[in-house]
Amino acid sequence: FRNAAEYWLFPYESPTFRYELEGVWEEVRPLYELLHAYVRRKLRDLYGPDKLSRKAPLPAHVLGDMWGQSWSNILDVTIPYPGKNFLDVTTEMVQQGYTPVTMFRLAEEFYVSLNMSILPPEFWGGSIIEEQPDRVIICQPSAWDFCNRRDYRIKMCTQVTMKDLVTAHHEMAHIQYFLEYRHQPKVFRDGANPGFHEAVGEAVALSIASPRHLQDLGLIQGSVDDVPHNINSLFALALDKLPFLPFSLVMDEWRWDIFEGSITSDQYNCHWWRLREKFSGIKPPVLRSEIDFDPGSKYHIAANIPYIRHFVGTVLQFQLHSALCKAAGQFDPQQPNTKPLFKCDIYRSKEAGKLLKDMMRLGSSVPWTEALYVATGETRLNGSHIREYFRPLEEWLRNENLRTNEYVGWSYGKIMVVS
Repeated sequence: FRNAAEYWLFPYESPTFRYELEGVWEEVRPLYELLHAYVRRKLRDLYGPDKLSRKAPLPAHVLGDMWGQSWSNILDVTIPYPGKNFLDVTTEMVQQGYTPVTMFRLAEEFYVSLNMSILPPEFWGGSIIEEQPDRVIICQPSAWDFCNRRDYRIKMCTQVTMKDLVTAHHEMAHIQYFLEYRHQPKVFRDGANPGFHEAVGEAVALSIASPRHLQDLGLIQGSVDDVPHNINSLFALALDKLPFLPFSLVMDEWRWDIFEGSITSDQYNCHWWRLREKFSGIKPPVLRSEIDFDPGSKYHIAANIPYIRHFVGTVLQFQLHSALCKAAGQFDPQQPNTKPLFKCDIYRSKEAGKLLKDMMRLGSSVPWTEALYVATGETRLNGSHIREYFRPLEEWLRNENLRTNEYVGWSYGKIMVVS
């Protein structure tokens, strides 16, 4: 390898992968810019035009997250229909007496309904799915392959919440992936590329959190299929997913530039904020200098851990979801109004399960583009499926921004002082 950038990009098996990623982002960018413009107006209404001008990038510190990578914490002040709830069945789960075991049994049953594997006894005997009173454990959810083709476990301090119900299904996807490729030689027992494992779990999560699935579980009484509920739910998800895409791209774009020698140490902080401004439309709260080192506040940079897998996984999750929903007969791109992607739930679809199994059982034994083709019929990352999933929200945001004559996009301004 000529530099560490080539080494980090090697698992993606394409000499032009970096530029392909930027192309994928350009596919999604129009939707992100509409969201950015709407959120900027809501925050300007909240804080005043003297704090946030009509064309300005968003100051990172008003987005509810230290890095501006997720905007979920400002949902309460930006939600499109304040009087209408979005889906959260936590209260109903508690009232129905859900336990962590209930949640993981439901997760197992979901995958079995797709004609996937029943969990081996070792899973139930060895997994830790609740916080332990007699020991301190790291509560970050994780799935473990003990490499003997039978022992697979999950560690998670499960709470009875909708969020953890979705997470339980996500972690169970890792276990199913382990089970499907366990016949492979050890070297091939992995996702097809570093983004695949997370993509499968997150694709399944889109079904689990759908109104259709929650009604199947008896956690929703009555109908929530109306425009305000749908837009609020899509908006809540968009606040988490869409800002994360440019953030995860910048995390490694910045480091690749350093590895390739195009950025020197006296430009580190300025280059970081220029990339944040270019891709995310986000600026620092105050003027910065090269005395500061803002990228180092992110653990993955301080610990030298590649991050682009998160961008890849986020794009792939919607790509997989689209293909699985077509196989299940619940999404028709020719009829997006009668069978929209965001309403799909692949529960009980053997056809969707077969696509997923056929892809997962390959592990990393073939190029990732071939594994992707098995499940989706596509051989490249495709950002258009994100646009399709959020189609109703994109139309709503476009109309709302037109109604308020909002500027879409952002200007570029001063972000640094000479140190």
